[in-house]
Amino acid sequence: MGSNNRATQINKAIKVVKKHYQPVELQKDRSVLEHLLFACCLENSLHEDAANVYEVLTKDYFDWNEVRVTSIRELTEVMKPLNDPEESATRLKRVLQSVFESHYSFDLEPMRKQNIGQAVKQLEKYNGVTLFSLAYVTQNALGGHSIPVNQGLLQAMLSVGVISEAEAAKNAVPGLERAIPKSRGFEIGSLLHQLGVELHRSPYGPVIRKLLLEIDPKCKDRLPKRPSKKEEVLEPEPPTPASAVKATTKMAKQAKGAGKVAPAAPAAGTKKQKAGKKIAAKASSAASQVQPKKKTSQKKVPKEKTKTASKLKKKTSSRRLSKRKPR
Repeated sequence: MGSNNRATQINKAIKVVKKHYQPVELQKDRSVLEHLLFACCLENSLHEDAANVYEVLTKDYFDWNEVRVTSIRELTEVMKPLNDPEESATRLKRVLQSVFESHYSFDLEPMRKQNIGQAVKQLEKYNGVTLFSLAYVTQNALGGHSIPVNQGLLQAMLSVGVISEAEAAKNAVPGLERAIPKSRGFEIGSLLHQLGVELHRSPYGPVIRKLLLEIDPKCKDRLPKRPSKKEEVLEPEPPTPASAVKATTKMAKQAKGAGKVAPAAPAAGTKKQKAGKKIAAKASSAASQVQPKKKTSQKKVPKEKTKTASKLKKKTSSRRLSKRKPR
């Protein structure tokens, strides 16, 4: 998109928001840290709601360290008037924690003496600092020229053709600071901020639709559309792995064999029965250790030897008889 066309579209948007919204007064008595914390509350909400929540935080808590150690759930309850209480509480707590870990205090006033570039680099290092809060602190605390842009305003600029989808993906609106003078930066920035809050609060409502069509009557096709059930495409289920298939087949086989009753495990006996079993086991082991005495068996003489022995006895007896003298 050409720079001239972009500038004309931005000027049209400024003229329209001037008709429907009122500018907000700048609170100049805040410190750098207070501007940063207020931006955490303001990003997607109106200035009045953010100011009320910020006042509750400063009055109901002893100091910022007490806010730092408070849970996000409790901070969310305190920030209920905002359009995004949980997100705001998360941003606020993260910023306080990061600042405390970096400096062990909550004093960022030395940034005013630095160059804007150095101060911006230091702010970018803090956890929880968004592009909106970075631009808000640069504009209101450091004296730079930067217009804070929230997600709603970014979507509105995309719908009216000020930026392209590639530029919206980078969260940037080129030419916005050139089209708005620095002296009127906070005034016009507060008006555009209210336009973004309206889109964030009700993106499909008739109020934001009327405002965007007034800026660009040809943006009907680019307006935010409510997703319908017919347009929702069901994602295909991922293919089941082979291991899952095997597991399912095992389960099927087990289900088929569920009718067979498995043998029940033997029930555990009482203490007396267990003691009796132990005594019997000891007795059997002792009996097995005692070996029985071997029986002495007489050697059997073979029949041939017995025959020869009887013949010898007969011969010796006959000899003795022959030697005897007759009477």
